[in-house]
Amino acid sequence: MFLPSQPNATPVTHKRQLVSWLETGAKPQDRWRVATLHEKFLIDFRSHRAAEHEGARSLAAMLRNLEPLGWQPVYEMEQILGARRGEAALTLGPGGQLIFSGAPLASLSETEVELTTHLHDLSRAGRDAGLASFGLGFHPTATPQELPWMPQGRTRILRDYMPDVGREGLDLMQRSAALRVTLDYSDEADMVTKFRVALALQPLVTALFAASPFRDGKPTGESSTRTRAWLNTDPSRYNALNLVFDEGFGFESYVDWALSVPMYAIHRDGFYLDATGCFFRDFMRGELEDHPGLSATMADWSDHLASLFPPVRLRRYLELRGADMACSPAMVMALPALWTGLLYDSVALDAADQLLSEWEHEDYLALHTSAHSLRLDTPHKGRTVGEIARDLVRIASDGLQRRALGEDAYLAPLEQIIDSGVTQADDLLRRYYDEWDQNVDKALQACALS
Repeated sequence: MFLPSQPNATPVTHKRQLVSWLETGAKPQDRWRVATLHEKFLIDFRSHRAAEHEGARSLAAMLRNLEPLGWQPVYEMEQILGARRGEAALTLGPGGQLIFSGAPLASLSETEVELTTHLHDLSRAGRDAGLASFGLGFHPTATPQELPWMPQGRTRILRDYMPDVGREGLDLMQRSAALRVTLDYSDEADMVTKFRVALALQPLVTALFAASPFRDGKPTGESSTRTRAWLNTDPSRYNALNLVFDEGFGFESYVDWALSVPMYAIHRDGFYLDATGCFFRDFMRGELEDHPGLSATMADWSDHLASLFPPVRLRRYLELRGADMACSPAMVMALPALWTGLLYDSVALDAADQLLSEWEHEDYLALHTSAHSLRLDTPHKGRTVGEIARDLVRIASDGLQRRALGEDAYLAPLEQIIDSGVTQADDLLRRYYDEWDQNVDKALQACALS
């Protein structure tokens, strides 16, 4: 789900402004940064029930407990729904997930410090509110009826809209949790290369990070139930595969695609106005029938781009979105390490691009449509997913070594997964059958983060 953008009331009246906005995201390599976003589930540690928004043992209580630790609360219509500290932000997802959006940082060691500090703060604030957090890509036990809805205006809008555009949209809102990374680009050509490589490789990363094999208290038969939910939610804003690999793809063609996707909401004066079914091109002309006289701004454009959700998303950076939330801090660190090694070193980026040189459109499509069920032994192009993943991790390791910051050590969990052939999802299923007497509640403790 998306946060409203920082205030930018610059009026938008023509497409060139939208393209220019993306162009201004370009940065020289010495200013490239890495930011990590992760979503966690919170439960009452006594009852294991999903945390409610209000009450003595609640999400609101936990957010208030963060204030003495330097976090400034964020309110919407007098309801506390998040917190900020510096460039980092916390917000509540529609089903009560806690979403941490990290600051753009120059090194992975800084990211590790940020993660460790965040989990320490969460543990202190959560303990005093009676809550604990765990990391999985999809809530393993709670049904939709057992999960709360957060009181954001945008949540109410999407709750009404999602059933019309995909059969799993509400599940995605309430019961999924992702691990994401944002990276920079130097110019349009660099953006295009990184976008194409990242989008092609995203299903393999989904397989490596799969950590959501349960739903409603039992196995689903899939490694990433979260990814399956994405595939069945609003395809108009998910499927960018054809677009990105078209000849001539660039900032303008991405803008054209975004203009073809309906809006969700407009944020004004603390309120969310329902804009479902409206198009930003009409908004630019001041021609929204339901909101006459309302003019589009650059903040509105940023919000609209944040409502699109392909596996790789372009804003003024690239957001890589295909991984389940991990079961451990080490795996949380492995994702920015993998993508930094692959995309921030020119030799590694060329090597990854070369690895894909013999793939056809059908090969990309086959991986994307089956990403939720890929295993490391799944065959692809005469090899297995695990064998290709091994090459990717090796290329990423070489790229990180050339950065000479000691960051290749963060790839160790992925090397272990590839060597053993056992992903987080595989390990959870083994423990479910062999150790937990088929009691999925045990996954909550096994994947505890605070």
